[in-house]
Amino acid sequence: MKKIKKKGSYTRALAAGFGLIILAGALVLMMPAASRSGQWTPFLDALFTAASATCVTGLVIADTYQHWNLFGQLVILLLIQIGGLGFITIGAYISVLFKKKIGLKGRTAIHESVSTLELAGVVRLVVQIMKGTFLFEMTGALLLSVRFVPQFGWARGIYFGIFHSVSAFCNAGFDLMGVREPYSSLCFYEGDVLVNLTVIALILLGGLGFLVWDDFWRNRLHFKRYTLHSKIVLAASGVLVAGGAVLFFLVERNGLFAGMTAKETALGALFAAVTPRTAGFNTTDLAQMGNAGRLLTMLLMFVGGGSGSTAGGVKITTAVVMVFSAWATIRRTPGVNIFGRRMEEDVIRRASAIMMCNFLLILAASLWIFAVQPLDFSDVFLETISAMSTVGLSTGTTRLLLPASRAAVILLMYCGRLGSLTFALVFAQRRAVPPVQEPVEKIVVG
Repeated sequence: MKKIKKKGSYTRALAAGFGLIILAGALVLMMPAASRSGQWTPFLDALFTAASATCVTGLVIADTYQHWNLFGQLVILLLIQIGGLGFITIGAYISVLFKKKIGLKGRTAIHESVSTLELAGVVRLVVQIMKGTFLFEMTGALLLSVRFVPQFGWARGIYFGIFHSVSAFCNAGFDLMGVREPYSSLCFYEGDVLVNLTVIALILLGGLGFLVWDDFWRNRLHFKRYTLHSKIVLAASGVLVAGGAVLFFLVERNGLFAGMTAKETALGALFAAVTPRTAGFNTTDLAQMGNAGRLLTMLLMFVGGGSGSTAGGVKITTAVVMVFSAWATIRRTPGVNIFGRRMEEDVIRRASAIMMCNFLLILAASLWIFAVQPLDFSDVFLETISAMSTVGLSTGTTRLLLPASRAAVILLMYCGRLGSLTFALVFAQRRAVPPVQEPVEKIVVG
C-alpha cells in the first residue's frame, strides 16, 4: 500500500505541476506586455493559449503572430518546450548541470514522468533527452532558416527557424505564418521539399519517444537487439506513415490534392499522414478535406505517437496491443504475442482502460459542445479528438467555440497531456484486494 500511495502522490504532483504552469502562463499572457495591441487579453483566451502550448496541442483562438508580440511568442515557445519535455525532466537536467545529487524520490519522479520501463539509468536518460532535443531542434532550426532567412531577413528568419523547429519537435503545431496570412500554418510551403521534409522529420523524431532514442543510441541499427517497446513503435510508425500516405493519396487525389503537381501531391499526402501524429501543422486547408480524409485524420490522431514522447494520443503501443489482443481472441490463441514475446495481462488491461478513457472523454466533450452550440458533426469530433490527442489540427472550429465549449476543450488538452488514465488515477483511490472475492458467474458478450 505504501508503494501505491507513493505512486499516487507522484501522479498528483505531475498533474498539479502542469496545472500551475498553465495558470502561470495564462497570467503572463493576459498582460498587455504580451499582446501586439498592448491591451489586456481576456483570461479565458490566455488560459486556452497557455493550455494549448503547455499541452503541446496547437489549437488557437487567435493567430499566434497577429495577436501576440515577441514577448508573448517567447512565453508560448517556453511553455511548448516545458510541455514537450516535461518540467520534471528539465528540472532534473538543471540539477545534473549544477552537480546536485538526485535521490530516490527524484529518480522515481523522473521514472513516472518519462514513462521508462525501469528505474535504473533514468538520470543518464535525462541527459540524453536534453542533448538529443538540443541537437534535433538546432539542426531543424538551421535547415528551416535556410528557407526563412531569404524570405524574412536574418533576424526574423533565424527566429522563425527556431520557433517552428521547437514547435515541430515538441509536436505542438504553433506557427508564426500569420505574418503572411492569419491561420495559414504551412500552406504557403505545400510544395517546398526542404520545409516539408524537415518538419516531417522533426515530428517523427519527437513522436518516437525517449526510450526509442535510448535504444537506438545503445544498439545503433541492430534492430534485433532493440527492446520490444522500440520494435513495436518503429514498426507501427512505419506502417502508419506509409499506409496513411497511400490512403490519403487515394481518397483525396480528386479532392484536396486536385490540381496539384505530382511533387505537391506526394508531399501533401506524406505530410497529411505525419501531422496527425499530434503535430498540428498543415500544408493544405483541412476545411476542404473530404469525409474519408477527415475520418482517416481522426483515426491517426486518436492513435498518436510513441509512449514517453512529445506526442499525444492513446499511443502506438496501446493501439498495437489492442489490435493483437483482438486478433488473439479471434484466433483463440493463449496470450498476446508480438515479435516472439508475450504481453503481460496488466499491460492489456491498461491498454483497454486507456482506450476507453480517451473515447469516453472525447464523447462527453463532443456531447457537451453539441448541447452548447450548433456546429457541424465532423468538425466537432475532429476538434475534440485533436484536443484530447494534443494534435492541434482544426477546420477553424476553435475560433467559433463559446466560453463553455472552450472550457471543455481546455480540459481535454490537459487530460491528453497528462494521459487520460493518469488523469483518472489522480481522483481514484486504490483499494486493497479483499481476502474473499465475489463468486464468478458467466455472461454473454458480443
